[in-house]
Amino acid sequence: WESNGLSNPWLHSSFCSQLRTLRGSILEEALPLSARHATPRGIPPKKLLEHVMPELSLQCLRLASSSPKVPETLLKLDEQGLSFQRKVGVLYCMAGQGSEEDMYNNEEGGPAFQEFLDLLGERVRLRGFEKYRAQLDTKTDSTGSHSLYTTYQDYEIMFHVSTMLPYTPNNRQQLLRKRHIGNDIVTIVFQEPGALPFTPRTIRSHFQHVFIVVRAHESCNGNTTYSMAVSCTKDIPPFGPFIPAENAFPHSPAFRDLLLAKVVNAENAAERSGKFHAMATRTRQEYLRDLALHHATTSTLEASSSRLALIALAAKKREKARAPKGAEAHSAGALVWGVWARDGGRGAEGKTPPELRCLLGVSAEFLVLIDAREKRVVFNCSCRDILAWTFSESCTLDLYYETGDYICMRVDEGQANDIRDIVHRLQLVTRGCETRELTLLRNGVGQLGFQMDHEGFVTEVERFTFAEKAGLQPGARLVRVCERPLPSLSHAQTTELLRTEVSSHVVIVLLLLALRFHGKLRRSEGGFGKENTDKGG
Repeated sequence: WESNGLSNPWLHSSFCSQLRTLRGSILEEALPLSARHATPRGIPPKKLLEHVMPELSLQCLRLASSSPKVPETLLKLDEQGLSFQRKVGVLYCMAGQGSEEDMYNNEEGGPAFQEFLDLLGERVRLRGFEKYRAQLDTKTDSTGSHSLYTTYQDYEIMFHVSTMLPYTPNNRQQLLRKRHIGNDIVTIVFQEPGALPFTPRTIRSHFQHVFIVVRAHESCNGNTTYSMAVSCTKDIPPFGPFIPAENAFPHSPAFRDLLLAKVVNAENAAERSGKFHAMATRTRQEYLRDLALHHATTSTLEASSSRLALIALAAKKREKARAPKGAEAHSAGALVWGVWARDGGRGAEGKTPPELRCLLGVSAEFLVLIDAREKRVVFNCSCRDILAWTFSESCTLDLYYETGDYICMRVDEGQANDIRDIVHRLQLVTRGCETRELTLLRNGVGQLGFQMDHEGFVTEVERFTFAEKAGLQPGARLVRVCERPLPSLSHAQTTELLRTEVSSHVVIVLLLLALRFHGKLRRSEGGFGKENTDKGG
């Protein structure tokens, strides 16, 4: 921040009965001068609140007590719904079985099940286990001596495996097993070849909401494959990764990753369903109610200090809080604009895709478009993958990303300043650049005088040609040819367009990126490419 001539931002969080914590940041330069220099100790909280929430009545606020429970509760509220630990039930279904009681009463697993568990995770000794234990006993072995544990990306996953939990002879309900698996949101049902079709109607639980059924085929012969199906309650939204039509997966790390991704996403989706959303909301309300009733003092912001009281009197004629020009563009959080957006390609029958009214958000890391009516994300990409943009004073902006695909955006008439602000933001948070539109003429033998590779990078510009005279240089990248985005064309189609689309006396329009970024060809972060060179005409 200081390298940009700006102070570090103030971070603020707002907790209410809604499950999402509202987070933001504000630069000190965005505050009125009277607030910035009000006290030698820094900016008063009152001034920050007046700027961030001008509609809030500050008279109703009370300072929190100094009890250690206040920061502890606020931390719980802030971390609610943010967990990287998962507990997952695993039921074993032998050939000929299909009921819940049958699965809970399998004392040991067969070879196919053991092969599956070896792929899924690591068998760990519970006594003395110091990682995520998922309510299993790690002191006295009352919940079994071993369990199955693994990590996936940033998640810790402990499996409640039915055959590894304590078995009670002559007890069909197997409550010691069901106490754990029956309280897991997600359950994997492993079926041996010959098992009866699974139906969730056989499961008696109010908490198990997603069943991922994995069926083994040709197990333990070196050619084991699995098929997968999902059954869940009707209020759980769809979640990926989606199962391909062929639904046949070899026993491999790739299948393990697919299954674990499905498990993690299943619980994330379940937490958005009506039942779990209501439970989480009630919990949040109880935390907030406890803070308000038992951990608030009688001190107001106005009366907390004489300094603040004087500031409050002077604030009757508030100075309009306005940041220096461009200060907010350095914010780490997303800046938002209202735009109309559409895919830059062509739809069915070559028609232009329809526009959507969207909110464009550009943070320091991501760019996102949200359908303003449906409240859903319709496009997102990393700022690292922004290649370039073309904008005009007529309120339009074309944004190129990844391999050269692009999004067309425009703002309402009279909002041209928004386009300039968006471009300024892109210049600060991406490695992209503005495009140049060049009109290139052919020479007497119909050649354009340059060579390019299959990604559109110009590899050579011949001397004394129209291309060189127009300013084309090696390292530039074509992203649109004859009004068609390069990713929509094969290399052969691109070459054919360049060679035959126009005669020697007709112009051809090529849209090009700026030449290089710190000496490197301008690619997205993924950096696609093979060495392949062809003449441009």
